[in-house]
Amino acid sequence: MQKITPYLWFDTQAEEAAAHYTSIFKNSRIANVVPGPEGRAMLVNFELEGQPFVGLNGGPAFHFTEAISFFVDCADQAEVDEMWARLSEGGEEGQCGWLKDRYGVSWQIVPKALAELMGDPDPAKASRVMHAMLGMTKLDIQGLQDAYDGRA
Repeated sequence: MQKITPYLWFDTQAEEAAAHYTSIFKNSRIANVVPGPEGRAMLVNFELEGQPFVGLNGGPAFHFTEAISFFVDCADQAEVDEMWARLSEGGEEGQCGWLKDRYGVSWQIVPKALAELMGDPDPAKASRVMHAMLGMTKLDIQGLQDAYDGRA
């Protein structure tokens, strides 16, 4: 068992959310569903890319906020596009690669290229990339690269 496991409080959609997330991320699965007193799922143990999660159907008392988000490190634009489309469906698009999914969970969909471009020792290049990112919803690697190269 992992030392730390994210524990997500849903109203009644833990099993639905786990099925949705495991359909998006490769190497993912629902490990088990623990029924509650009425026979419906109370706890759902699932893994996304090997990271364990627990979903709880705890009722409407608590809601997700942007204070906690899940960072998805994407290899390329195709992966950014796929993750963005699948996770934002029925949710809300935000700024700078952030979105809320249909359950209210916040995600950051970020290409590896962003860290590389922003990590350049030339502060002018890094600053141009930062300003370009601040104007984006879904991150666009070519747009970031253009800013880095001074073409935007």
